Amino acid sequence: MEHSQSTGSGLLLAGRYRLGESIGRGGMGKVWRAHDEVLHRVVAVKELTAGRFVGEADRLVLHARTQKEARAAARITHPGVVTVHDVLEHDDRPWIVMQYVDGPSLADAAKESGPIDPHEAARIGLHVLGALRAAHAAGVLHRDVKPGNVLLARDGRVLITDFGIAAIEGDATITRTGELVGSIDYLAPERVRGGDPGPASDLWSLGATLYTAVEGTSPFRRTSPISTMQAVVAEEPPYPEKAGPLASVIVALLRKDPDQRPQADEAGRMLLDAMEGRAPEAAQAYVPTQRVAREELESAGEGRGSVLDLVELGEDDGEGPQSHEGTGARTGKGAGTATGTGSADATGPSGTSRTPAPARTAQWAQPPHGHQPAHPHQSSHPASPPTLAPAPSAPGRGRWRTAVLAALLAGLVAGGAVFAAMNYVGGDREGNDGGRTTSTGPGPAPSTPGPATDVPAGWHRVDDPEGFSLLVPDGWKRQTEGDQIDYTPDNGNHRIRISIDRNPDFENPYMHALDLERVLERRMDYSRIKLGQVTYRDQVRSCQWEFTWTEKKDFPGPRHAIDLMYYEDDGTEYALYMSSPESSWEKTREQFDIVLQHWRAPGD
Repeated sequence: MEHSQSTGSGLLLAGRYRLGESIGRGGMGKVWRAHDEVLHRVVAVKELTAGRFVGEADRLVLHARTQKEARAAARITHPGVVTVHDVLEHDDRPWIVMQYVDGPSLADAAKESGPIDPHEAARIGLHVLGALRAAHAAGVLHRDVKPGNVLLARDGRVLITDFGIAAIEGDATITRTGELVGSIDYLAPERVRGGDPGPASDLWSLGATLYTAVEGTSPFRRTSPISTMQAVVAEEPPYPEKAGPLASVIVALLRKDPDQRPQADEAGRMLLDAMEGRAPEAAQAYVPTQRVAREELESAGEGRGSVLDLVELGEDDGEGPQSHEGTGARTGKGAGTATGTGSADATGPSGTSRTPAPARTAQWAQPPHGHQPAHPHQSSHPASPPTLAPAPSAPGRGRWRTAVLAALLAGLVAGGAVFAAMNYVGGDREGNDGGRTTSTGPGPAPSTPGPATDVPAGWHRVDDPEGFSLLVPDGWKRQTEGDQIDYTPDNGNHRIRISIDRNPDFENPYMHALDLERVLERRMDYSRIKLGQVTYRDQVRSCQWEFTWTEKKDFPGPRHAIDLMYYEDDGTEYALYMSSPESSWEKTREQFDIVLQHWRAPGD
């Protein structure tokens, strides 16, 4: 054990971790950028500063929580969870060595650039949801999901950090009787009431996090911890007017009853819809415990996007100041991120209507009549605001109101992926931003595989050494470029490209494709024709992506490409891609249908 009272830049921990600059601070600790002098890499080191100023009993609790944080993170294998490299002691205090993430927290990004665009917030939410699902599958509840613990890497990745108060299945609890840990305004109501949390509690916190991201204000923060807890348990925040298609997802996640919140699978489908600009069809309606007239339910069922919930009106506590300081492994600078954070002007008009003071309503406040929040990618199916229907008032119960949601289960959605963006389109790495045409609906379903003997004239079947089989036009030859397999007649000007990833990093191919598009859209004149989920080979986790750009180096000029990505039952990700000059695209598109129809994966 090391003993020293000096900490700060230049300190060497465990003979290998040299502290650099401080990059973050929270209530319990400070995060340093550091250099691992053994492996010659940049890491983040979390110092438990609170351990300096507490008694022996509290110090032991802090030690136990630090060890638990490391164990919790170590149990989860997911690219969206910050990796813990090491745990050590210095000055009788534990220190955690973690993966360094080059980018701000969601809290810092919103503070620096203003409220987040709803489509970007939905993308972030999908990544966080994927990490939480992996944690829950490993028996870990995070219990402190908030904007400060969501990290936005400059390469587009989204990671969650700080499992310091996580609950691990099979571990003894460290929380003492009567103690409530976590950021109060992001705690689920059941936790505030002292109940046992479950996965739904983390989803509530995700909903509150997304609300803060798009609205620029915490939904339940008040002037004191007591009034904040009262708001969490008994009040509803104003309707998220800037959230666009994400609004109904937030409303569903923030239901007071954990049993009425969407499950992770359904929440994922809703977030995918919101990310694509469609109004998600919300989770099943809440069944009220108070009687509601049939005609009210029938009239409410004609709309979409509201929530059936019964809450009691609380006093107006006001909204207090906010401060979000992350404690994870991150940089402290929010400017210039690659995560597409938007300003307030991009997500909706300023000065939008709220519930008038002094009376605070306990249901979601309606936006003005006819108001549609503006955002860069306007959906052709705008999100509907909630339909608020007052319930019949029993004697002495005039303070109860009913907000009603009738909706269908969101359709299955899934995704697409590509594997090497630069290899797909070739050419140099520089280019001007081009226009982008966004398809808000699902793409057309490709043809299903046909019989093996149905080979068109001018084509022949090839059994590739990698185990798959496909039809290619006569005269096309096999080439390889890294891990990519091409069939081409002219050294790549026209090409079929096959990519295989047996251990994909993404929840589904669609999310992978969206991440890669963030790189490709910097190409000269890049324009998305469509990017949407399809069903291919009976796999709902499939996606079709079509786009154009202007190539500057190899085969210069306007080019057109299409990509079909899907997951097989064993989790392997396949991408079937074709590209050609724009001038010959019509023929290439017909060829692509033949390739899809006759494709055979290994083992077929």
